[in-house]
Amino acid sequence: MTLGSSFNYGDFSMNRANFANLGGIRKATRRGNFGGRFAHRQRGMTTLGIIVLVSFLGLFAFAAMRLTPIYLNYLKVAGVVNGVYDEYDSQNPTRSELLISIRRRFGVESVDEIKFKDVKITAVDGGYEIVAKYDHTSPFIYNVYFTVKFDKRVVVRR
Repeated sequence: MTLGSSFNYGDFSMNRANFANLGGIRKATRRGNFGGRFAHRQRGMTTLGIIVLVSFLGLFAFAAMRLTPIYLNYLKVAGVVNGVYDEYDSQNPTRSELLISIRRRFGVESVDEIKFKDVKITAVDGGYEIVAKYDHTSPFIYNVYFTVKFDKRVVVRR
């Protein structure tokens, strides 16, 4: 094949004129000017895209606002159970001392989702296991609810 000739390969044909145009396309894409007259219409997001994005972000923000108080209440319950553990671990406590401490701490921390009677204290080998296990259901949108399950356990050694 000589430089002045052309060749045909299936639907692709190439000659000197087409080869020169191909070089022009390469230069245009390097400069970021490919597309010519429609380039100004291809910038940014559309209004519909922004509305969809804001809707999703708003939905997640609303979910976070509904779940935050639930987790803050759980942190209170976990703080009570850990406080009883810190106070009575290796102090040879009785079951009634643990119950009194839990009731007092629930009052101080204003825990309202679970009652101190719902906290189970069982004798295990070498101490007592304190279990605060509960579910919290909160409405989200219309008939959609969030149900969060919590299970906090500690073993207070004698």
